[in-house]
Amino acid sequence: MGDVVLELRGVSKDYRGLRPLRVKHLQVHQGESIALLGFDQITAEVFVNLVTGAIVPDAGEVRVFGHSTADIADGEAWLASLDRFGILSDRAVLLDRLTVAQNLAVPFSLDLDPMPDSVKADVRRLAAEVGLDDADLERIVADVDAAARLRVRLGRAIALNPRVLLAEHPTAAAPPDDVPAIGADISRVIASRGLAGVTITADPTFAAAVAEQVLTLQPATGELNARPGWRRWLGWR
Repeated sequence: MGDVVLELRGVSKDYRGLRPLRVKHLQVHQGESIALLGFDQITAEVFVNLVTGAIVPDAGEVRVFGHSTADIADGEAWLASLDRFGILSDRAVLLDRLTVAQNLAVPFSLDLDPMPDSVKADVRRLAAEVGLDDADLERIVADVDAAARLRVRLGRAIALNPRVLLAEHPTAAAPPDDVPAIGADISRVIASRGLAGVTITADPTFAAAVAEQVLTLQPATGELNARPGWRRWLGWR
């Protein structure tokens, strides 16, 4: 197993909800993929913001690549640290009137029409990696289905070679029949790139497809517990 890239200890963050978000202990290694259940959309966003250093905990510590997020000195240092993360979330804005190819090109270049040949090659490679075909590339994003939009967001999240993929309820809008394939594709991307993957979801089936380990948050205590026999319960071996 790789080095520890993410660790939360004794974390508490008041977000003006029923109770603070608490995480007693979580440790994620490079190359490890975990899924977290028990976070709603609001607490998932708070969790992602804590991990990326956008906010700091009221208590406890968040450490990323061995350094406390509380020690990030300024905005420039924070932006540099953010490069290590790819974030897969509906909060990531897509440009609906542009094509899938143009949306995938944005991390590489803002020259979209015409698109440089080198960027076209990057876009085709990225599209294939996330399960989009050549026909998808020419379609307007507003016209593609929820599964394809998710794949565009996945491509954008990994385009600049992050070391950690944070997925925030990625399949909430996806058709249930598409969820197992999406989970398998995200799992493949995490494994092939050697990423640390943290997926927050409310769907146990998707969690099993995307991650090696599934943990459920106990909100009152912040404990993250593995469900005994969860693979057997879902029909996984």
